[in-house]
Amino acid sequence: MSQRQDRVNELLRREISAVLQRDYEWPGQLVTVSEVEITQDFREARVWMSIFGGHVQPVLDRLNRDHGRIQSKVMKRVVLKSTPILTFRHDNSAVTGVNMVNLLQEVDQIPKALDADDHDGSDISER
Repeated sequence: MSQRQDRVNELLRREISAVLQRDYEWPGQLVTVSEVEITQDFREARVWMSIFGGHVQPVLDRLNRDHGRIQSKVMKRVVLKSTPILTFRHDNSAVTGVNMVNLLQEVDQIPKALDADDHDGSDISER
């Protein structure tokens, strides 16, 4: 990915976050923009959303239904040659990360065999 794409991705992420914070309410839910990926031709952008504390699909449906209004508000502050079409998707990496940490904690609780260095040699018979 080019450096320009990276800069545009970050700028779009910040501006979309600002629009969503100002114009939308999600009672009992935490909804954040975790990442934006714009295509090389800058015509489309996937907006990855982290959604905690409720159902994911109604949030995504509402955002995808309102994508034109969100795009127009964002493009008033971000000037690009063409306005990218926003598509909102669920980012479940945080949930996956929590599940991975939980699995690692479970593995840590499993009894382990003694290493050769941990063995004091007291039960080895001498020849």
